[in-house]
Amino acid sequence: MNNVATWFEIPVTDMQRAKAFYQNVLQTTFKDEAMDNYQLAIFAGDEGAVSGMLVSGEHYLPSQTGAVVYFNGGEDLSVPLDKAVKHGGSILLAKTPIHDGNCGYFALFLDSEGNRVGLYSPS
Repeated sequence: MNNVATWFEIPVTDMQRAKAFYQNVLQTTFKDEAMDNYQLAIFAGDEGAVSGMLVSGEHYLPSQTGAVVYFNGGEDLSVPLDKAVKHGGSILLAKTPIHDGNCGYFALFLDSEGNRVGLYSPS
């Protein structure tokens, strides 16, 4: 096992709204599935890559205070942050250097469902 993290799940209350939000912010696609009473939207990714899904159902409540998932924000964090605001999110913490920028940069935003989500960029 090469990665400490292997999977993530982001709780949502409105699957279509959440999918539209992440499609616009991260320029990604999803594979829709259902399992028992859960609605799932799995992030597209390369075979074997760490990935995850949006999930709606019992025990899945969006939160600003739980674990934080960090997505690759590309070279310019202002691009996905601007898209997050445009599509119903809000910025919690603007682009911030990690150890004076020597370890990259991060930002935090609220998604369309109220989850605190992070972005990371090496520059």
